[in-house]
Parts: sequence; C-alpha cells; structure tokens
Amino acid sequence: MRYISTRGQAPARDFADVLLAGLAEDGGLFIPETWPHFSPADFRSMRGLPYAELAARVMQPFTGTAIPFEVLRTICHAAYAGFGHPAVVPLVQLETGLFVQELFHGPTLAFKDMAMQVLGRLFDYVLTQRDKRVTIVGATSGDTGSAAIEACAGRDRVDIMILHPHGRTSLVQRRQMTTVHAGNVGNVAVEGTFDDCQDLVKAMFADAGFRQEVRLSAVNSINWARIAAQIPYYVASALALGAPDREVAFSVPTGNFGNVLAAWAARRMGLPVARLIVGSNRNDILARFLASNDMSMAPVEPSLSPSMDIQVSSNFERVLFELLDRDADLTRQTMLDFRRFGRMTVADPVWHRARTLFHGFRLDDPGTEAEIRRLHATSGYLADPHTAVGVAAARALPCGGGVPIVAMATAHPAKFPDAMERATGHRPALPPRMADLFEREERFTVLPNDLGTVEAAVRALVGRNRA
Repeated sequence: MRYISTRGQAPARDFADVLLAGLAEDGGLFIPETWPHFSPADFRSMRGLPYAELAARVMQPFTGTAIPFEVLRTICHAAYAGFGHPAVVPLVQLETGLFVQELFHGPTLAFKDMAMQVLGRLFDYVLTQRDKRVTIVGATSGDTGSAAIEACAGRDRVDIMILHPHGRTSLVQRRQMTTVHAGNVGNVAVEGTFDDCQDLVKAMFADAGFRQEVRLSAVNSINWARIAAQIPYYVASALALGAPDREVAFSVPTGNFGNVLAAWAARRMGLPVARLIVGSNRNDILARFLASNDMSMAPVEPSLSPSMDIQVSSNFERVLFELLDRDADLTRQTMLDFRRFGRMTVADPVWHRARTLFHGFRLDDPGTEAEIRRLHATSGYLADPHTAVGVAAARALPCGGGVPIVAMATAHPAKFPDAMERATGHRPALPPRMADLFEREERFTVLPNDLGTVEAAVRALVGRNRA
C-alpha cells in the first residue's frame, strides 16, 4: 500500500513512512494511492470476531507489508486489553432503529483512545526497527491531547508536546493532559483558539529546517494512521446490525472531520453505508457547507462541546481531493485560496456530489442541553454534549426504509460534569482510577500564539531529553 499527497507535490510513501511523516511536505494530507476493498463475503467472515482481531483485519490492507500482520494483531490486542468494557465498543439501543456506539471506554474516556492506543505502539515498533526518535507535536480541542499523552508518555523514542487553547477545554480535559509528569511530555496552553493551535502545528511542519531538526511527527487526524485505526469500529457496529446484508447510517459529532472521514473510508472499502450525518455545534462551518455550499470561516465560539469548537476542518481536504476526481493541483489551489480568503469555492456539481452522502446538522448550546435532558428522561441514558449532538442529528435526519442509525458516543459524560448536572441534576463521577484527578499537580506553560515562541518550547523539551 502506497500513499500520495492530496496536493501532489510530495513523494509517495508506505504506511510506516506516512506514520512518521504525519503531514506531507507540500502541506497536503496523505491518502491511499488506491482504496482497498472488502467483498460481502470478507465482511461476513469478520462477524463475531473479538474487537482487537477485527481491528487488525480491517487495518491490514492499509499497513500493507510495512507492518507484518502478526505484529499488527499483537499491537491491536495490547491496545484494547485495558479498555473498561469487554466489547470495547458496545452498542446501546436508545429507541427503535437508533443506537449509540460507545467509544469512550479507553484510558482517557474519549474516542481518541481508539486510535491513539494503537498509534503509540505502532510508533514504538517502527522507531525501534529504524533505531530513530521523533518529536510529536499535536493540537487538541479537548480529547486528542490527553489520549496522545496517555499513549506516548514514558516511551523511549518519542517526545510529545501538546498545544491546547488556553481556557477553552473542560477542566477534566485539561487536567488529564497537564497532570501527566513523564519526562517526555510537554503541555502548552496557547492564547488563542484550537484553529490557532492547529495552524501552529501545520506551520512547524512547513518549517523544513525545524521539522528536520526535531524530527517532527504528528498524532492529530492529519496523520493517516489515526484514520486507519478508527475505521474498524464503524465496521464492528455495521456487522452487528446486519451488514453487509443490510445498510446502516452513522451520525457523527465532529469538528475536524476525522471521525466521520473514517466512516466514509469504511464505505469506500465496501461497507454498505446509506448516509453520513455530520453533527456540529454553534461552530457550524460543516453544516453550513452541506446546507448551502457555504464553507466560510467565522470566529470560533466556545460551547458546551469544546472538542467541536473548530472552524477549519483539516480532514475535509481528503474528501475534497476525491470529490475533485483526485485533481491534486485543483485541491491545492482550493485549499490555499480557502486559507487566503476565508471561504472555500466549490463548484455546485461537486457540492451536490458531497450531499448525496453527507448531511449536516447544527445544534446550539440550549438545544444540546435539552437533548441531554430528553435522553436521560426517556431512556435513562447519560450522553455527554458531543454525543447529544450526534443523537439529536440522527433523530432529525432519519433514513427511513428500516435503515438503522448509529450515533457515535465520543466521550464519557464525566468529562463534562457541569453540563451534565445542569441538564439532568446528576453529576457523573469519574472512574476510580481518576478519582484523584483534581488533586494532582498540573504542569503546563501559557504561551502567545507565536510560532517562534512555541518552536522554542518544543526545542527545549527535545534538548532536555536528548542531552
């Protein structure tokens, strides 16, 4: 399996090289040169497999010969061994035809663990094989950072620096990052938004000298390995509901478009997906695009669902590349113009192609709180604010024809105790292993939204550990 850049000006690479590179040198995102495909018989053969085994089977076409299958299988079994539910990604039925798939039973109580626990071990394997070190720099709107730190803390060949927007994550989300005291971990609170953090990461990758100096890599969903490791849970829920002999639909609360992109990739591999619903909060650039071809930036506004407080959805570039029939030059120019003018120009025929599968939905904070309250009252289910957006979107946009919809439950409600208590009167407790979270010492540095200042902080972390 080889990977190419969406902007066409970077060399093709295998999976291991893409894992370490993260972002392509031309600023594009890596995507498979050709899409693997599973037949209906292939999907049927996966029914009933333990989740770790299923994950290895689904990921194997993407890793190709770069990661031997037995190594990948061992990695997947180790990655999910410590999850807090024996099914790893259990399905819960809320009402007729509507389910949630719980993706929050990992160590940091968020869906990011599904990929990060695999990625940490993949980095270990590849770096050991090559006798190399890397520096991971990531941006987080809430959950990616803690999942990445949990996966990489204490690893001998990795230094990791996470940037989060100062004051714009939940308290639990922040403390999950900043109370990890491993020597290879650094945390920076950037005076700005998640989009500012994401732009800083991309700027560091674009700085060729700095990228080479610290051997930069990424764990954000700009890294294709993250997407590959998220595809299996869509396959798992679809198989449980009758695929490949029955269509399914997915409702995905998303900001950076990575989670829903994994569902789209599963469809490209042959999974019978009838509809993909994109759930947004008040930062509704994706919903506006799907409703009226309005992909225009607006100021990022804080919300009850901070992981979706994003206006530049990086992973949309991968779908755009496919919608433009893999025209890398046009993709590159479209993305450059988007960043220059703050608005993406997409021809109506291309937009209509996107709308044949993707449907957008927007829910503001009062609506989110109302949905949390409604769910708890009608089914006894506690859904965090992100999950509530996904469930509300599924209820608003049913498929009909008996097609079940799976809303992705992306975070444990205990990560947002204030919102849960306001909506339901119940304050969910953290699991026992996190009971002392608010007593642990925090370590992070507040820095301005300035590339040179943040690069200096990364250099200091790397210098300390490589001295």
